[in-house]
Amino acid sequence: MLQCAGRRLSLRALGRQSRAPQPARAGPQKSAWVPPGGRRRALLGGGVSVPCRCGASDRAGAAAAAPLPSAPRPRAARALCSGAPRQGDGAQSEEQVAVAASPPAQGLGSRRRRAWERALSPLERVSRLLPEELLSGEIGDIRRADQGESRQEDGRGNSDSQPPAASRAAAARPQRDEDHAPVDTPNTAAKDGTFQVGDLIVAEFRRKTYLEFKHMRNLTAVGKLNSNWGAISHLEIIGKLPGQMFRTSSGFQFLIRRPALEDFVLLMKRGPTISYPKDINAMLMMMDINQGDTVVETGTGSGGMSLFLSRAVGPRGRVISYEIRKDHHAVAKKNYRRWRDAWEIGHAEEWPDNVDFINKDILTAAEDMKSITFDAVALDMLNPQIALPVLYPHLKQGGVCAVYLANITQVIDLLEGIRTCNLSLLCERIIEVTHKDWLVLPAKRKDGRLAPRVEPPQIIDEEPQRKGEELPIQDQAVVGENDIAESLSDYVEPYGSVPYIARPYPWQAGHTAFLIKMRKYKVAYPDTAPDGSC
Repeated sequence: MLQCAGRRLSLRALGRQSRAPQPARAGPQKSAWVPPGGRRRALLGGGVSVPCRCGASDRAGAAAAAPLPSAPRPRAARALCSGAPRQGDGAQSEEQVAVAASPPAQGLGSRRRRAWERALSPLERVSRLLPEELLSGEIGDIRRADQGESRQEDGRGNSDSQPPAASRAAAARPQRDEDHAPVDTPNTAAKDGTFQVGDLIVAEFRRKTYLEFKHMRNLTAVGKLNSNWGAISHLEIIGKLPGQMFRTSSGFQFLIRRPALEDFVLLMKRGPTISYPKDINAMLMMMDINQGDTVVETGTGSGGMSLFLSRAVGPRGRVISYEIRKDHHAVAKKNYRRWRDAWEIGHAEEWPDNVDFINKDILTAAEDMKSITFDAVALDMLNPQIALPVLYPHLKQGGVCAVYLANITQVIDLLEGIRTCNLSLLCERIIEVTHKDWLVLPAKRKDGRLAPRVEPPQIIDEEPQRKGEELPIQDQAVVGENDIAESLSDYVEPYGSVPYIARPYPWQAGHTAFLIKMRKYKVAYPDTAPDGSC
C-alpha cells in the first residue's frame, strides 16, 4: 500500500478534520494540485490540510470518511492515506514516514549529529575496529566519553528515530562472533619456543625510530652480547621467549628475537658480495619454482641464494650449486649448516637437506648433467654467456633461466652471446628492483614530547552583516538549506590530539643488480635464428 509520508500532514489539521466529520463519498475522488509554496504553508500555517495526490480506492474513501481520534499519531496518519499505488509511484518505508512526521530539523548550531550520523576521523575509524582492552588510556577515555554522549543524545531525541540497518547489523555482529569461538589448529613448525643453547638470536637497538645496532649470533652458556650500549649475558636470554626487551648493563633496552631468513642472509658471514633478498625474491618469481622442482645454480657465493632455493623446492626438490672458488664454497657450506642447525632448535620440523654444493667449474660439468633435466636455472657469475651452452641442452622446454648481473654492459654481452651461439632463448624481461623505505611516526618536539594538533584558523568575513540588515533572497535560500541539511565537515572532531608525519627514509638502498629472464622455446623453422633481443 502507498504510504504518503512525503506530504508531511499536519497533526493539527488532522485534529480539525476529526472534529468536523465529512460526508461519505461513493467513489474515489481526485485531489486538487497544491503548489510547493502552498504545501510549505500548509505545514507551517496550521489550519490548512494538504490533500493527498494518490488515487485512493473505494475502501480508502470509506476510511477517510470515518471520524479520526482527537490526538492522531503518525501511525494513524499513515493509515489514513493508504491506498493502491499509482503508476510510476514507489512505496516508502516506515522509517521515512517516521522522519517525515517528526518535527522539522533545528538550526545548525542547536542540533548536533549523533555518533552514527556524523563522519568519523581516521583515528576513530581505526580504533573502532580494535577491542577496548587493547586501546591506550587516552583513546579509551575518548571512546567512552563519545559513547556516553551518544546515549544522552539518543534519550533526548525522537523515540521513533533509529540508527540505520547497517549500524544495527554491525552492532550485533560481535555477539555472533563471540558465540562461535575460533578453533585452535596445531602448528607443526611452532616459533614460540624459548631460547636454548645454540639458538640463533638477533639483537636490535633503535633510537628515535632509527636502527642503531643489529647483531646476530648463537647463544652459549658462558657468552655475552657486547655492544657500545652495554652487554647482556646469554644466561639472561636462555629460557625466555623471543620478542622481549632486555636491559643492558648501561641501561639501554635491546629487542631479542629469532632471525628470519632475510635477516640471516644479510647478517651471515660473507665471502663474495651476496645477492640481496629483494633481488632473490624477484628471481624466484621469474623462475616459477614449485615444490619438487630441480634447480641448478651457478655461482654459489656465500650461499644466500641456495637457502632461498632450498626452501622453494621443498623436501622433495633438489638444488645443485656450482662454485669454482674453494674459499667461497667452504663459506657457503658453513652458512647452510649453521642455518639448518639453528632451525632444528627453534622449530618442530627440520630444514630440508636438499642442496648439493659442488666445488667445480661449470664448463667441465657437462658429463655430470647427462641424465638430469632442470626445471629452472639461476646464474650469478661474471660471464654467464659461457655457461649457457652447457646448461641449455638440459633445461626443460619452456623452462626459465634467471641471470643476476651488476652492470648493464654485462647484459649486452649476455644477449650478444645468445645471438652468437644461436640458442633458442627468448629474453622476456630485464628489470632493476628498487625499494623505497618510508618513515611514518607521530610528530614530536625537540624535547621528545608529542606535538599537539593545531586546528586551522576560522575564516571571518571582512564585512560582517549589520544588525537589522536582511540578507538577499538567494542568501536566505542557502542559509535555509544549511539549517536542514547539515554539513558533515562541521562535525568531524579530532579523535586524538597527535599529528603524524610521513617522509622517505633518509638512507635508501641504491642499485644492486639487473635481473634478466630468459625462456627456452622450440624453434619453429630451422632456418630462423634467434637474435636474443627483448
